Amino acid sequence: MDDLIAYGGLFLFSLAAATILPFPSETALVGLLLANYSPWLLLAVASAGNVLGAIVNWLVGRAIDRYGTSRWFPQGRRTLERARAWYHRYGRWSLLLSWAPVIGDPLTIVAGLLRERLEVFLLFVTIAKVGRYAVVIAVTRWFS
Repeated sequence: MDDLIAYGGLFLFSLAAATILPFPSETALVGLLLANYSPWLLLAVASAGNVLGAIVNWLVGRAIDRYGTSRWFPQGRRTLERARAWYHRYGRWSLLLSWAPVIGDPLTIVAGLLRERLEVFLLFVTIAKVGRYAVVIAVTRWFS
């Protein structure tokens, strides 16, 4: 039961961290890694949650035409315009930065807004998210 709670919590933290919510998924990942949980399973669970959160952002981007001017909308127009310019300049390759703080979440929203195909989106975002967590795990294991 403890394992289910640990991995389930990591999944939820990772999912939330990929949306506009400021959750420290890396902290949860490192904590579980230091508690001797399986690094491969941690990588899979954290990555799955984070990619699912990015898909939520992509879906929000698809709906932006309808809701993007609402006051409750989580990203400011300026942030979205900056992400849109970045996406226009670098195209789908910019999704490799979807792991990055500040610009990553808006990039995934803009990908939906600009109607990037889901399978292309998933390929680039999965590479970015798995890569980030793999680096966190490698660095943690190196120093522990």
